[in-house]
Amino acid sequence: MKISVIIPTYNRSNLLKRSISSVLVQTYTDLEVIVVDDGSTDNSKDIVNEYLHDSRVRYVYQENSGVSSARNLGVSVSSSEWISFLDSDDEWLSNKLEEQVKLLKEKSYLRFVHCEENWIRNGKKVNKPKQYKKYGGEIFLKCLPLCAIAPSAVLMEKSLFNEMKGFSTDYVVCEDYELWLKVTSKYEVGLVEDALVNKYGGHEDQLSTKYFAMDLFRVRALANILEVRELSIEQVSHVKEVGLKKCDILIKGYEKHKNFNDYEEVKSLQLRFRSQ
Repeated sequence: MKISVIIPTYNRSNLLKRSISSVLVQTYTDLEVIVVDDGSTDNSKDIVNEYLHDSRVRYVYQENSGVSSARNLGVSVSSSEWISFLDSDDEWLSNKLEEQVKLLKEKSYLRFVHCEENWIRNGKKVNKPKQYKKYGGEIFLKCLPLCAIAPSAVLMEKSLFNEMKGFSTDYVVCEDYELWLKVTSKYEVGLVEDALVNKYGGHEDQLSTKYFAMDLFRVRALANILEVRELSIEQVSHVKEVGLKKCDILIKGYEKHKNFNDYEEVKSLQLRFRSQ
């Protein structure tokens, strides 16, 4: 099975070599690398050009449209039946794809696998909070509180990605949370329990540090999953419970900081969770 690896990037030329190189040294070699430059103004293109002698590497440019659009574009031009994502600030261990393909061969019914990850902060490995422990199987309920799957850890069937209509460009953050809810509400996922990804944090351009209320996008996603899926009574109950908790936290935060930009929307979502 050939795998298309999508690396979206925006003004991260200082990190691109690490991410691209970690794909090219994979022990599983039947792959292509598609770097999608989301309108960078630095020398990202020059960095990718250094790798174009390898026929597996491709460079695609688009005007700045966000990470969801960049990933979706990468998938649309990919040539493989399986796709994997790697954020440009992360890197893979050399056996990442090999171990995931091995699991897919053992459980051929799976269309989606992920893996554990190492967290690196300021150059040092740190202990990951317990709530970010990864799980396999029917994990929809475990995906409700937070993003339980890291994009850089995913290997999935392209037909599944297309079935889910890709990453929503309506979400400037938590786009992965929204997509994984749609996937796990219908399908079992596989897990390689070894940490095969180094996930780096602590740098200034992380999207997760730029937004006042990340949970705003999560409650939107929770409301949406109630609309697009026929969930069980238990699943609906859990979605509403988590949605209400997040709405309560958001509302208190808005009132405390006197930031009312999305206040009315959250109040409306709160009512929807109560009434459904």
